[in-house]
Amino acid sequence: MLGLASLGGWLLWGWGAPVPTFADVKNAWQASDGLLLDRKGEELHEMRVSLQGRRLTWISLNEISPTALAVLVAAEDRRFRKHGGVDGWGLAAGFWGWLTGSGHRGASTITMQLAGLLEKKPSGSRGKRRSLAHKWEQMRSAWGLEAGWSKDELLEAYLNRVTFRGEWEGIGTAARGLFGKGVGGLTRGDGVVLAALLRSPNANAEKILARACRLAIRIAPELTCEELQKNIEKNIAGGRWIAPTRADAPQLARRLLTRGGIVHTTLDAALQRFIRETLAEQLAQLEGQNVHNGAVLVLANESGEVLAYVGNTPSAESSSQVDGIQALRQAGSTLKPFLYEWVLEKRLLTAASLLNDAPLNIPTPRGLYVPRNYEEDFKGWVSVRTALAASLNVPTIKALLLAGLDPVVFHLRRLGFSGVSQGGDTYGPSLALGSVDVSLWQLTNAYRTLANGGVFSPLRLIPGEDGTAKNKVMGAEATFIINDILSDPLARAVTFGLDNPLNLPFWSAVKTGTSKGMRDNWCVGFSQAWTVGVWVGNFDGESMHDVSGIAGAAPVWREVMTYLGGNEQKPQVPPGVVKKKTLFSGGEEGERWEWYLSGTEMERVERIHNRKQRGHILYPVSGVVMALDPDIPPPLERVFFRMEPPHPGYRWRLDGVEINLDEGWAPVAGRHRLELLDEAGKTVDQANFEVRGSRGK
Repeated sequence: MLGLASLGGWLLWGWGAPVPTFADVKNAWQASDGLLLDRKGEELHEMRVSLQGRRLTWISLNEISPTALAVLVAAEDRRFRKHGGVDGWGLAAGFWGWLTGSGHRGASTITMQLAGLLEKKPSGSRGKRRSLAHKWEQMRSAWGLEAGWSKDELLEAYLNRVTFRGEWEGIGTAARGLFGKGVGGLTRGDGVVLAALLRSPNANAEKILARACRLAIRIAPELTCEELQKNIEKNIAGGRWIAPTRADAPQLARRLLTRGGIVHTTLDAALQRFIRETLAEQLAQLEGQNVHNGAVLVLANESGEVLAYVGNTPSAESSSQVDGIQALRQAGSTLKPFLYEWVLEKRLLTAASLLNDAPLNIPTPRGLYVPRNYEEDFKGWVSVRTALAASLNVPTIKALLLAGLDPVVFHLRRLGFSGVSQGGDTYGPSLALGSVDVSLWQLTNAYRTLANGGVFSPLRLIPGEDGTAKNKVMGAEATFIINDILSDPLARAVTFGLDNPLNLPFWSAVKTGTSKGMRDNWCVGFSQAWTVGVWVGNFDGESMHDVSGIAGAAPVWREVMTYLGGNEQKPQVPPGVVKKKTLFSGGEEGERWEWYLSGTEMERVERIHNRKQRGHILYPVSGVVMALDPDIPPPLERVFFRMEPPHPGYRWRLDGVEINLDEGWAPVAGRHRLELLDEAGKTVDQANFEVRGSRGK
């Protein structure tokens, strides 16, 4: 009867549903975990993306430990290599067990089980169908599989599709989840435990042990129940979380592994891990100064490929979902190079032009804007080179006002700062000090644009992505001069000293920045091959404690740049740039060779002023609004007018009446006109201001 049934099956199997090929089944396999690979194919990050079962990557048969494999086959289908899909002896034993009620199980071969696993169950069906008709369909499918597949293909597909425990599908998932190892490291004892799980994947440890002991007597007699019990207690009784093989780029993985699968990136795994360790070490040193988060981006200048994408630190559990590379933060002084590039390109200033770093009061609709330098002092008259390299604030604001707010805003947009979406008046003079929000992604690519002579192109995370769209957004000539300033350690020393983390043993250009309230530290710079951007701070917006860009972000930037390496050769001078020996006649700075756009070069820089400099009103400036303080007794509240430079013979005239301000002026509500008079009584400066409020009773 069995022989006739087998013969009929061989003759009639083709009448059933079409049987898929091995290639179809393998290609349709979709892991529940996505895998991020670096530029060389090395694993960067593994992340679960599907909650419909747990399936890791497809395992080839030759990857599996031969000893564990032999145990599994012996336990499930010891005549697997001999039968044609349906084991007649096993079928007879199973039928006899059904008749006698002994419960003997042996009818389903590995091929038949695979056929069941490959079934397309009707929508809404639950559990396994146990009817004889279904068993016959399964047998026919098994004969079909045997006719088209090799034994190795059948076994490989079965071991990848079968469920071992809970939601864990496939031997690779079970090996990682239960034993914390790859399939190549499975022992015979592991194989017995896995075989015991196949019959009842969700059984408790006691039942698994009982079945494993029975199996061991038949297929692995050298194993004792005590050994199996230790294995099960260690690996099954308490459960296990499947840890990712690599977790070096979590923020990027969430961005790229939305659909799972294997994604090849442009990153360098070794560089990525080095940066994560370096950043973690730096933040550990700054923990006492309330610094908890950081991010680093590394770009290849020529190609625009992203070589490292560290969006957060491993220890930042409370903010682990935040991507510090895409998050918008205030730019601080890191926008200054682009402002100065604009004024140089438009020939409004040169690198040797003098700007006065002195107290400045600017009336705005929101009140009086009084910028200060980071060190809370003023340097007097300085060149553009010194103002930019030493990151002086007041000269930068004066350069911005000279260039115009709207043109600079448009310039920043062309550099990729999409967050700069308002008109210039919205930002006001503080735009020069980075009051706009930018991301590390945008900022680092803007500096890469400087490194590429003013040519902007999009960044690439995936090999082969279209990054060829290039746009000339800055002149190569002005860009060269800005880069030379950013690489000048002597000009930088005015603020940072000669010994600082920004000085490297090879050519590099770099700028730091600290936002208002010391909430953000930036350090972005480049060599001829690489651009590196670093941000440190707190994602929740808390202020750091006395941490500037030179102390917070710069040490990380230096470590990364040193790791990448460079050469001492300086960038090539573009046509249209000339070098001229320049003397500052007022002794503001020492004589030096300076770079100029052709036609703007100067041998001598001299401030144009009268022999006896006229004074001007320093405070109050026109447009300022003062408020009476009701808590100060009227006899004690005073306003002191100030002029610059002081002139003993000058006098004040308020609302048409000369006044003596030795003891200050008692403010009176209303609009007022203040004039500064010279020795001859001639008005040399004037300011209109308003006092608001009332004294009450």
